[in-house]
Amino acid sequence: MPVMKSLDAATLPIDARLPDILASLEPSSRVLLVAEPGAGKTTRVPLALLKAPWSRGGKWLLLEPRRVAARLAAGFMAETIGESVGQTVGLRMRGETRVGQDTRLEVITQGVLTRLLQDDPMLEGVAGVIFDEFHERSLEADLGLALALDAQAGLREDLRLLVMSATLDVESLLAVMGRQTPVIDCPGRSYPVTTHYRALNQREDVVRQQASAVLESLENDVGDALVILPGVVEIRRLARELAPRAPGLALLELHGRLPLEAQRRALCPDVEGRRRVVLATAIAESSVTVEGVRIVIDAGRERVPVFQPRTGMTRLETRQVNRASADQRRGRAGRQGPGTCLRLWSEEQPLIPHGEPEIRQADLAPLAFELARWGISDPAQLRWVTPPPEASLSAARDLLQRLGLLDAAFHLTALGRAATRWPTHPRLAAMLERAAELDARPLACALVAMLEGRDMDAERDLAQALSLRLADARAYRQWHGEARRLAAIARCGLEVNSLDPLGELLALAYPERIAQRHDERSPGRFRLAGGGLATLPESHPLAHAELIVAAELDGQASGARIFRAVALEVSRLERLYPESREWRTQLAWSDEQGRLVGEQVRGLGAVVLASKPLQALPTEAVRRALLDALRRRGALPFDHQAEQLRGRVALLRREEGEAWPDWSAQHLLGSLATWLGPHLEGVTRLEDVLRLPLGRLLHDSLDWPLRSRLDALAPERLAVPSGSQIRLDYTPCLEDKPPVLAVKLQEVFGWHESPRIVSGRVPVLLHLLSPARRPLQVTGDLASFWANGYPQVRKEMRGRYPKHPWPEDPLVAEATARTKRRG
Repeated sequence: MPVMKSLDAATLPIDARLPDILASLEPSSRVLLVAEPGAGKTTRVPLALLKAPWSRGGKWLLLEPRRVAARLAAGFMAETIGESVGQTVGLRMRGETRVGQDTRLEVITQGVLTRLLQDDPMLEGVAGVIFDEFHERSLEADLGLALALDAQAGLREDLRLLVMSATLDVESLLAVMGRQTPVIDCPGRSYPVTTHYRALNQREDVVRQQASAVLESLENDVGDALVILPGVVEIRRLARELAPRAPGLALLELHGRLPLEAQRRALCPDVEGRRRVVLATAIAESSVTVEGVRIVIDAGRERVPVFQPRTGMTRLETRQVNRASADQRRGRAGRQGPGTCLRLWSEEQPLIPHGEPEIRQADLAPLAFELARWGISDPAQLRWVTPPPEASLSAARDLLQRLGLLDAAFHLTALGRAATRWPTHPRLAAMLERAAELDARPLACALVAMLEGRDMDAERDLAQALSLRLADARAYRQWHGEARRLAAIARCGLEVNSLDPLGELLALAYPERIAQRHDERSPGRFRLAGGGLATLPESHPLAHAELIVAAELDGQASGARIFRAVALEVSRLERLYPESREWRTQLAWSDEQGRLVGEQVRGLGAVVLASKPLQALPTEAVRRALLDALRRRGALPFDHQAEQLRGRVALLRREEGEAWPDWSAQHLLGSLATWLGPHLEGVTRLEDVLRLPLGRLLHDSLDWPLRSRLDALAPERLAVPSGSQIRLDYTPCLEDKPPVLAVKLQEVFGWHESPRIVSGRVPVLLHLLSPARRPLQVTGDLASFWANGYPQVRKEMRGRYPKHPWPEDPLVAEATARTKRRG
């Protein structure tokens, strides 16, 4: 191991924990490291692991969530030991590999691990894998850990796994890694940060207020400023506002769409010595340190992609930042000295504790494809920190089957196996593989490189954008490098003779986005093959086209806006999808006609190329059509009784396990055919379906042993000391909250403790009410309320309700449901 240079002589908090980490990894193959920001875990721990005796036979992989963080970590560690990247410390990410025969530590981005495991499940020559910044819970990190644990359990018992971050959900990780897994804590090294709040007036120009906040912070505090905004659009708006108001400042952007050199400039002090304002996305939230920053201005918003299984589209949502992320952002101001954080929201603004794991809100098509490649048809065979949601996984598998990549048993088809060579989304992998049918591989490589690129802001016309790149590769170096990489995999050049197959190529990748003009009178309105309407401006050149393929939509469930599209000829659609030439029975609920409409059609999905009347409605087809109509509604019409029943069963499933059914709304929508389908005999109208007693149907679907235990474990009513039988509210149990008993305070005199159900395991949350049935106290600990809360309630209520009993000792008083004392 090369000797460390003097520049790394400063002691960091993690140094004191390195012996514990090494000692724990010797007997144990799994370790959790919770190290606060500034501890030095990312650059100190991997180098220390290389010195361990049990590491000398193999290399370590360090996973970083972002490319810029991976490059910085690799560069810093290489410099620390007096080398350049590619020697002892290497770097591997999509489109960039800098490793050599002496490389013992590879810094990789998270998707690389999945590819390495798929290519070699044994991970030959790898001593261990480090998952850095795991708290970000990216889809690739969750999948990588699940596959690594599976490989470790079945093939490589000696493979060591280290999961580390500043904030980890230790309990959830121990559940999948094993309760015996050592957990090592390490404090960070940070300076005090003073936090201020400044809520913006939403009725006034928000950007102007943000700019004023930045300039005032620079005037009042020392150091450079880091401004964290939700996206690139917001960054550029604020930059335009700041530029004329502060000409002496160095305004820099920091986000994932920038070239590497621009990212590096944003992280380092200004060469001219000017004060800097770095306008960044959440890329600056963790993993990287922006030199010289002592001021953080947090806009308090984050932009997250949310996949909608019902529409098959991903929509970007801008949300209030969660508390963990806000604290991470605040910490950026105290990395190199005392700092200041200005939060552009009110101090009273509530924040949720943590963000959602990406696996709960992402497009799961890549994950479903990787599971099939791993040979897994049931995701429950793997250990997940957060299991993939059933509805999203089902939608992903439906897409992969439509693309021809999976068969009915969720195994890879011949096309699916061939598509594994492409390091891209399964949609685009299917397009690249099938492009040979159109003699259009070079065009497909160029198109995929552009669709996955980050330099398409200005262009809206897909064909024009592609022509520009093909005509001047130097002006689009990033695109050209990616296109050449794909062409190398395809073993073809990049000579494109014609753009004619463009529509067909997109139709191969986005079959559900093939769209048909809605009618002659509505130019720009299109019916998508996957269902729903999408629009183009009436002035758009494609507004009158018969068929188009939408390459980019805004993700709205209905009335989606089409941003980029290409025309498609009917004959070419029929050639790509021969099933579009076959007649099929189609039934759908017509809102206009108020009934089921049936006809014989041929086409693709909701795109109808021809139709003819249907004489009779087949019973099974009617049933399927009604169930489809319910699914499209996205919500079932549960009445109060049904919601209470679902809550009771949800509570029992949580307490007793999978013996009780999953009656979550999402699962019930996905299994309509099983529990509701048999009850649709003779039903032809959707309104009749909506009137069915869903609660009774669900209750009747329970096995008799469960039905007999339901009332005993989760009774509908509880007897209270006054003698009343009060109905419990179980709807909070649908959100993993306790059941609620709303009862007048006087009726529970004599109860020493909160009541419990489910054989005494689950305490009931009491909503104690005044004589006017208004809330006085919410408590899950009645004994504590009598001792601490009741005296104050008694003092306040005696004057307001003098004719009602308010005894000094409620534990010995007679409970009563009467509104007045006995005379």
